[in-house]
Amino acid sequence: MALLLRFDGKIVLEYKDMYYSTFVVLTLIKIVVYGVLGLYSSLWRYASIDELIQVFFATAIETALCYLYGEFFGVRLPRSVYIMSWFITFIFIGGSRLSYRILRRLNNFVRNDKTDKARVMVIGAGEAGSMVIKELQKHDELNGIPVAIIDDDIHKQKSNIHGIPVLGGRGKIKEISSKHGIDEIIIALPSIPKSELRKIVDICKDTKCKLKILPGVYEIIDEKVSLKRIRDVNIEDLLGRDEVNLNTEEIAGYIKDEIILITGGGGSIGSELCRQLIRFKPKKLVIFDIYENNAYDLENELRSKYKDKLSIEVIIGSIRDKERLNQVFAKYKPGVVFHAAAHKHVPLMELNPGEAIKNNVIGTLNVVQASDEFKVKKFVLISTDKAVNPTNIMGATKRVAEMIVQTMNKRSKTEFVAVRFGNVLGSNGSVIPLFKRQIAQGIPVTVTHPEVTRFFMTIPEAAQLVIQAGAMAKGGEIFILDMGQSVRIVDLARDLIKLSGFEPDVDIKIEFTGLRPGEKLYEELLLREEGIQSTSHENIYIGKPLDLSFNEVMMGIRALENSIDDKEALKTCMKNIVSTYTGCDEVAASN
Repeated sequence: MALLLRFDGKIVLEYKDMYYSTFVVLTLIKIVVYGVLGLYSSLWRYASIDELIQVFFATAIETALCYLYGEFFGVRLPRSVYIMSWFITFIFIGGSRLSYRILRRLNNFVRNDKTDKARVMVIGAGEAGSMVIKELQKHDELNGIPVAIIDDDIHKQKSNIHGIPVLGGRGKIKEISSKHGIDEIIIALPSIPKSELRKIVDICKDTKCKLKILPGVYEIIDEKVSLKRIRDVNIEDLLGRDEVNLNTEEIAGYIKDEIILITGGGGSIGSELCRQLIRFKPKKLVIFDIYENNAYDLENELRSKYKDKLSIEVIIGSIRDKERLNQVFAKYKPGVVFHAAAHKHVPLMELNPGEAIKNNVIGTLNVVQASDEFKVKKFVLISTDKAVNPTNIMGATKRVAEMIVQTMNKRSKTEFVAVRFGNVLGSNGSVIPLFKRQIAQGIPVTVTHPEVTRFFMTIPEAAQLVIQAGAMAKGGEIFILDMGQSVRIVDLARDLIKLSGFEPDVDIKIEFTGLRPGEKLYEELLLREEGIQSTSHENIYIGKPLDLSFNEVMMGIRALENSIDDKEALKTCMKNIVSTYTGCDEVAASN
């Protein structure tokens, strides 16, 4: 073809003879070069710019070799023939490999309005958005066809990515989803701050489209962003805040090469502490829990992920069993203890106050005394906002646990501290799993009161801040985590119903059941007399230590032990220890 083009279809006889005498050898040169450079092993359906680059170099190399062969053996065709030959070969080979994708793209375009696949809007015209669109176009098995792109960058608007138009910023989400019949919205902004993500999700919620999201970069450390990582938007995306900034050097200073013991290590907070602590390279993790199933699952998860890089021991036992605790402390000699084991369910503890005392008070005392006896360097108690002006036994027991920690710190070389925070999304006993089950069953979502509010934090955020607070501890402090704004539970229920694709009060009803025993309308993070001071971390504060007597606290605990089977006497004793405690009967009367 190059000879025909060079001589306008009338090839000189001399060059025609040269061609006939060498075309077999030249063809073999091409085949060998293409084979060596892998042109025959690529799959056409996945052909991309990488294949074109491969074809470019392969055809350039074989053309150069053909030219050198002619020069060496005296078969000298015009140089322009070689150049034209290379260009034609590159176009034919590259075009043939891209033809499959081009035909599929044309087919998708023709069928775009006739398909049963979901019509997808992608939010984000960056690399992640480009990847999502390309994958949706490439894989027929994926139930989605990209139709529109949204991006706030005005320089990207009115442009196209893989043939899909960028139609505007977030302000046009509702308009475009209605105009183009969008069924599904994929948010492809893995680096966006959580505050901005919430604003976008709030807009998308009103479109009645199914919402999906690529997880944030903090969720996919060491993993590439891929379509497999896309998940449904969840309530954590609405309530979670920006990634926590940790002082890794400060944390490594007290975690690295230490033996760490976590009580309640199989629970929601305890297990996340284990996952977060591993990155700081402790010498050994000792997971202490009474519930073997959670501990077993966590052990398998960690061993599967880290294999021989992690030293881990799972110990089954109860913090109520002082002798068992002493055995564990004597054997492993932990340098740092995170005490997360506790009974946390408010209504159940109201019905079983003696069990709350045994676990949350006496159990904590046992762990504290073992930590002191076996010279633990640092002890961190996981507390709760329900310990502030408690209206229930659970909260009161956690306040006593704080008092134990603060008073023991005065008598011990161990640095004892507590970290206080509110509700954790998705934790055991959280309202979120209950709402999800009710929505899945199509039954009314139950909320105790239209005005009840709670502070919320994600499990990873809580665990990270607990670890950071431990690094800042000098002993005796109660660290208070910044929980942001409190959230009305009824608003949480409505958001969850919308995210599930239903209309609140139409598809799924919301019913108010009344406050449960020991429950109050709002939680507090700080006692009036504690005051508050900031720390070097923007999300962590310190409550001023109160002047408490260890002996008085111990006398109160003994009185609780003696009244363990008498609910009324027990509550009276609790009132004597925790002056701000008001039982559920008093709360009900005030309401």
